[in-house]
Amino acid sequence: MKVFVSSSTRKTQHFAKQFARDILKPREGTRGALVVGLRGPLGSGKTTFAQGFARGLGVTGKILSPTFVIIKRYKIPDSGSLFHTLYHIDCYRIEGTHDILELGWKELVSNPKHIVLVEWPERIQNILPKDALLLEFEAKGERARAISLVH
Repeated sequence: MKVFVSSSTRKTQHFAKQFARDILKPREGTRGALVVGLRGPLGSGKTTFAQGFARGLGVTGKILSPTFVIIKRYKIPDSGSLFHTLYHIDCYRIEGTHDILELGWKELVSNPKHIVLVEWPERIQNILPKDALLLEFEAKGERARAISLVH
């Protein structure tokens, strides 16, 4: 398991930008969206990572946590990318998988032109695609964060 340790918000966002650029490469054997789960406690850097990740895809404008709206949609600029849309989903406030299904989950994850970042993926574990990537976030003191690629 690879672990990245960040000592600042800026470094976390830089790591996320690079991670986004790395996953833009063609994927073999996948039919649906690229789904990335961001798992970790409150304040562990998930939204900070999402902000840097979106920047790495070329998304401009403010990238805010979707905690209260659940899903935010961002257009990925056409730069020859395989992907057209980034969805940032925060499952912290959902009651169960039925909530996210009602918001169009199946349609989001079935489209290979989508990237779906999911904060609190453990709340919808049973409907995550089997090929979803999972990143684990852990606070290491006041400013440091450890980010691990679980699978």
